[in-house]
Amino acid sequence: MNHKIVAGLIAFSVCLLLIDTASAEKTHLFILSGQSNMAGLDPSTSFTPTVIDALKGNRVIVIKIAQGGQPIRRWYKNWKSGQDNSPDADGVLYDKLMTAVKEGLGDQKPDTVTFVWMQGERDAKEKFGSVYAASLNGVLDQLRKDLKHEDLNFVIGRLSDFKAGENTDWEVVRKAQVKVAEATPYGDWVDTDDLNGKKDALHYDKPGYKELGKRFAEKSLALLKKHE
Repeated sequence: MNHKIVAGLIAFSVCLLLIDTASAEKTHLFILSGQSNMAGLDPSTSFTPTVIDALKGNRVIVIKIAQGGQPIRRWYKNWKSGQDNSPDADGVLYDKLMTAVKEGLGDQKPDTVTFVWMQGERDAKEKFGSVYAASLNGVLDQLRKDLKHEDLNFVIGRLSDFKAGENTDWEVVRKAQVKVAEATPYGDWVDTDDLNGKKDALHYDKPGYKELGKRFAEKSLALLKKHE
């Protein structure tokens, strides 16, 4: 097995790893993206080892692009708030993500694609919870179209309960994430309520991020198993 780090950690947190086997049966692509709690997750700590161990004999590609403090309109190009004088969508982070995916794949065509998403804090704070479900579905549709995988698997990290009870939109986003995940057999979600850090309850500590990566991996593998 060859383990090659293609791109290291840079300002907007790009991490791409290729784990290759000489006689791979299938190619499994995992795409991780989101804002600060995804940026803080190091896939090599728990996510990547877990999927590699479970998918022996297969080619595994793990790509992560995340940037703290970013709203979903940085990914969803047709984002609309339904409010006057609202910000415009730009999709810049989605374009960066797709560039990394294309570079990582090269001329390979993945047999499966799994998208792992940890984002929503900024949208809750800006009170755009009412359009979050539609926006998240929009991101998923972009991926299905661009990667030509209608059978895209996805795992959503639900916002923790950090602001639940204080911010109405925070709870709206939490519910939207569960709704989107449970609307299709190709989706699932991860509970993060027990991962809040002791010093910074919005973010996680090292054990928390390690556990989050493990949970993401286990849910991703369960979806692969379900649809094999």
